[in-house]
Amino acid sequence: MSRSRSRVGPTTTQSAGPLDVDALLDDRDTGIIVCCGSGGVGKTTTSAALALRAAERGRKVVVLTIDPARRLAQSMGIEELDNTPRPVQGVATDATDGESGRLDAMMLDMKRTFDEVVESQASPEKAQQILDNPFYVALSSSFAGTQEYMAMEKLGQIHREAQRSGDYDLIVVDTPPSRSALDFLDAPERLSSFLDGRFIRLMLAPARGPARLMTAGFGLVTGALTKVLGAQVLRDLQTFVAALDTVFGGFRQRAQKTYSLLQADGTAFLVVAAPEPDALREAAYFVERLSEDEMPLAGLVVNRANPQPASALEAEDALAAAGRLRREDPASLTAGLLRLHADQVQSVTRERALRERFATAHPQVPRAVVPALAGDVHDLAGLREVGDLLADQA
Repeated sequence: MSRSRSRVGPTTTQSAGPLDVDALLDDRDTGIIVCCGSGGVGKTTTSAALALRAAERGRKVVVLTIDPARRLAQSMGIEELDNTPRPVQGVATDATDGESGRLDAMMLDMKRTFDEVVESQASPEKAQQILDNPFYVALSSSFAGTQEYMAMEKLGQIHREAQRSGDYDLIVVDTPPSRSALDFLDAPERLSSFLDGRFIRLMLAPARGPARLMTAGFGLVTGALTKVLGAQVLRDLQTFVAALDTVFGGFRQRAQKTYSLLQADGTAFLVVAAPEPDALREAAYFVERLSEDEMPLAGLVVNRANPQPASALEAEDALAAAGRLRREDPASLTAGLLRLHADQVQSVTRERALRERFATAHPQVPRAVVPALAGDVHDLAGLREVGDLLADQA
């Protein structure tokens, strides 16, 4: 089977052509698919549709959403998603190759994942002390960047468990909206910088060396902090910082391993966009960033494109005919329909020009264009339709 995925390389004059979605899903060497892109472009729907199609073609799939919206659960008929994979009912697993697929879905619970890191790295007593620490509670619930750190952790957890148990052979990841979708690529470096920072080393001084080695400068700092924060708050902070040093060092190494996993040949990134100037500019940013980080890019998916009108009537001709009819009958319904047809043709032409501009700038990126559906996707039938459209790029 030919691979539809390749690393982003230098631009060439030869276009990569359409994205072969089924070849990507059927390739057993592909174990992780990451869907990224700006907000509101249909990443969640694309992720779910890909996961469903892969399962119904015989893969054992889990889809992980990091999007705070609940559309994924609703479309899969699951009352609520959480940090535990839930089986999706109604998946047609009679694959053509005779293998039986399956599909589970889950949503990242940032705090629960953080708690799992603590529980796995510390004794029960020590873990409980950390979990009850007010600074830990604040960090694990709302600290900037924690979601990206935990996304890395959860992806690593799922992959390690899948390698051990064989429960899954494909993980589909739906990333957060906007450019933060690529923040998880920076998570290991940012976490390492934080853990190795001057403030952390300063707060750890009492735990790492005898009191006689403490400097007068440190005493002045802690004295000032005590006046501002209070003795108990300072003790809580020092306890938390010590826990970071002893417990989360392991997470740092695992996050770096997950980063390497994202660069590996078994991973494929799909950039998802809408046929709009801003969304395609963001898509170009994603492609360039993935190239810089040597991440394997499978292609671009453009969602909700205007479908080509059935009539071949040009927009100019439709507008001219509508004008003549309006002069004869200002209330003409046919004239209104002709104007709608002209608007549709103009939208299709404008979107095609935007896609061609992207293709000219990034000819090495395979592309899939999914036309807009008449209604929202809210069930498995809708996801199957999206999957069919993704695969039909002839």
